Amino acid sequence: MNRARLVMSENKKDALVDQFLSFQENEKHASERTLVNYSSAIRFFLEWMGERFQGWDKVTADDFRNYLFELMKAEMGRNTIRLRFSALRSFYKYLLQRRGFTHNPIAEVQLPKAQRSLPVIISATQAVALLEAPFKVTHSKQAPQWVSFRDAAILELFYSTGLRLSELAKLDVKDIDWIADTLRVMGKGNKERLLPIGSPAMIALQKYRQQAKVNEGCLFISKLRKPISTRAINNLLKKYIEAAGIPFDITPHKLRHSFATHLLDNGADLRSVQSLLGHASLSTTQIYTHVSKERLRAEYNKAHPRA
Repeated sequence: MNRARLVMSENKKDALVDQFLSFQENEKHASERTLVNYSSAIRFFLEWMGERFQGWDKVTADDFRNYLFELMKAEMGRNTIRLRFSALRSFYKYLLQRRGFTHNPIAEVQLPKAQRSLPVIISATQAVALLEAPFKVTHSKQAPQWVSFRDAAILELFYSTGLRLSELAKLDVKDIDWIADTLRVMGKGNKERLLPIGSPAMIALQKYRQQAKVNEGCLFISKLRKPISTRAINNLLKKYIEAAGIPFDITPHKLRHSFATHLLDNGADLRSVQSLLGHASLSTTQIYTHVSKERLRAEYNKAHPRA
């Protein structure tokens, strides 16, 4: 049974929640992270309701407004609040569409506006230093000789395609067209997209495959030749960030930010970047235009004598 459903099964009044999570997992193909977020958000609300909870059809808009007020009093971040309510909205949408509910009380609740902080990115120079780091780090004696080639291929592919961490970890050898230099990836909501791969990334991938003798199955493997985990990818990235002398923390998602911003800085149009990132809404992609404008302003202020 899915871990997210195990969390909810502790509550005796959650048969509808179990069904909702099963629907998200099996029909919507939601990621494990999304399932855990949904499960946690619903559990937090149930815990807050306590004995007042008499069923999802009995919850009122005022209950949700009072819950929102309590979260704001606790000084919870606006984006975290919106994330919790997004899960509850998805749950009620399911109840309306699949379980015969006729009223959605959460639709009447107005949420605080989202905080739009600019994404943290690395510069093009820092990106080069990061991509070169796997061959400048000393690995343990137990590490296979191909580890540097694997890590270089992972970093190159992140920066070349803007993949999500979960997408990269699940890649299969057959997902890459080794002649057309393209990658087929299944993203959020089970949506497929086709991505071009840059020449340096393709060269790094070919070298890794030759060194590690990876001809079929999972593309990126561990030292034990099993599929590499997302945690292992995070850990190797931290190691190379330090080796490259980058003075702040960079996650795989921040490499995705850097990929998008560098494209826009060099003239790519917003719709193309949206398609490459797999964003459902253009407004999600537009945050990167703000990053580019901020960088332009910073360069102007630094260089112009009357800025």
